[in-house]
Amino acid sequence: MPLNRRIVLASRPEGLPTEQNFGMEQASIPVAGPGQILLKTRWLSLDPYMRARMSAAKSYTPPIEVGGLMVGGTIGEVVESNVPGFQAGDLVLSNSGWQEYAVAGPKSVHKLDTDGLPVTTALGVLGMPGLTAYVGLNDIGQPKPGETVVVSAAAGAVGSVVGQLAKLKGARAVGIAGGAEKCAFVVDELGFDACVDYKAENFKEALAAACDNGVDVYFDNVGGRVADAVFDLLNTFARVPLCGRIGNLNDTALPAGPDRVPALLSTILTRRLHVQGFIVSDHWHRNDAFLEEVGALVKSGQLRYREDVTEGLENAVPAFLGLLQGKNLGKALVKL
Repeated sequence: MPLNRRIVLASRPEGLPTEQNFGMEQASIPVAGPGQILLKTRWLSLDPYMRARMSAAKSYTPPIEVGGLMVGGTIGEVVESNVPGFQAGDLVLSNSGWQEYAVAGPKSVHKLDTDGLPVTTALGVLGMPGLTAYVGLNDIGQPKPGETVVVSAAAGAVGSVVGQLAKLKGARAVGIAGGAEKCAFVVDELGFDACVDYKAENFKEALAAACDNGVDVYFDNVGGRVADAVFDLLNTFARVPLCGRIGNLNDTALPAGPDRVPALLSTILTRRLHVQGFIVSDHWHRNDAFLEEVGALVKSGQLRYREDVTEGLENAVPAFLGLLQGKNLGKALVKL
């Protein structure tokens, strides 16, 4: 009989996680009870927020307990259903985590109909990352034609959508990414006006040159020294959607150097900046509008995306560690 393989949090990481922080378990395949559905995971989404869930620090969601299943969005195939409207072979979106089989109730799954698009788009460009980009840019960034929009992690699942949507609204899109390959992808395939390599020695100078009229919207996915460089270029009344802090997630101490908080607050005050943190789970009510607008752009080819696919649950951990180090290009997925 096949077994259900599960990846759990073996220990809390100190700094950048290692493979020793994860464990692989095997258990019997769960049984679907009355009003439940048995799912076989076909696709697993890998996302930066998972690193924060590995920490015991207080956040907007509870941490994963040591020994607990790693969380994550999934696409599963219905194996057995005791719920009307679901039958074997249906594909559903759920949060079944890093495991091969899961039992779910009807309220925790969503039957997928991608209208001819690859089913994996439900975890990426038309899923949580795409909605994050859509809400952060439109509701907080509010770019106007001719303005300059800068987005960090521009080659990733969220940033790649942000820049393309900004371009479609008539703004100038400047990406920040790590390495020449990613920067070429951002400009040549995604159509950004420019992309600056944050690993380059002349990063700050190159960023200033690419934003010679300043920055009106900064979509921040990383924080750290990248955000420091962009804040120096923000125009009066600029908007800053704070989406992610992957540049600081693995820090074990405060950054060295002087306390920059007073200078940051002074910049926010004197330039009348609008800086807003947001979590996509507060904005599910925008999902229908997002799917209608962005879905049409994807179908028409006006909005492009790329998926970085790893085969096999046993390879999920190295793929996730690579994501935290910026090794992925596009949406990181595991195919089971």
